Amino acid sequence: MSDPVEHQDQPRPPAGGGGQPAINAPKVVLVLFALMVAVWGLQSLVTRQGEGWLLLHFALVPARYDISNGLIYPGGWAADLWVFVTHMFMHGDWLHLAINGFFMLAFGSVLARRLGTGKFLLFSLLSGLGAAGVHLWAYWGDQAPLIGASGAISGQMAGTVRLMFARGMSVMDAQRLGVRHIRALSLAEVFTNPRALIFLSVWVGGNILFGAGGIMAPDGASIAWEAHLGGFAAGMLIFGLFDGRPDRQNVFS
Repeated sequence: MSDPVEHQDQPRPPAGGGGQPAINAPKVVLVLFALMVAVWGLQSLVTRQGEGWLLLHFALVPARYDISNGLIYPGGWAADLWVFVTHMFMHGDWLHLAINGFFMLAFGSVLARRLGTGKFLLFSLLSGLGAAGVHLWAYWGDQAPLIGASGAISGQMAGTVRLMFARGMSVMDAQRLGVRHIRALSLAEVFTNPRALIFLSVWVGGNILFGAGGIMAPDGASIAWEAHLGGFAAGMLIFGLFDGRPDRQNVFS
């Protein structure tokens, strides 16, 4: 006998017979994307000197925290803190921005509907901080700046993985049917679910291939694949702390 709650996820025609909006994403996701576009617009307008100023003040540069190199970065201790957030809104070029925007609209929208605005923002922030922490560990003392929301979005993808494979759905199914009443996969179930394992293998393998191999990286830049993996791991681990579904066994599930 099927659970009657499951039927609440079935699509309903909108009131008044209206059609679906062209971009069916939660407002918080659209606002975040708009902020990233606005920041990229500013980056594209400044001179090379101005771009350097922005990177020194708002990108995450591992060398900033290595006092042994004798370098002094602008902004002092306040910048030491704010760059952990501001670097997520900067991007290297329009393709970098477009790729991140696409994945956030696809995967972040599912998670935002599940968690709600406040939890979604905090979840994304912590995933991004996890990504930044792994990057600092991997590149301690390096002067190359880290920019982009990829780490936070990788965490959003991880959270969505625990939802989209719970009933054998694709991310498009999750978008269409709704995710509020789906029982999320536990961590153990993620690693025993064949479809989830295939997704994880492709995603992790692709990051290593494109990141470590330098494929599709812009000239003079590299793909921070370690940060992607760090953000993904953080999102996978903390999802249970944010997911307040009544069928959840415990906060670490």
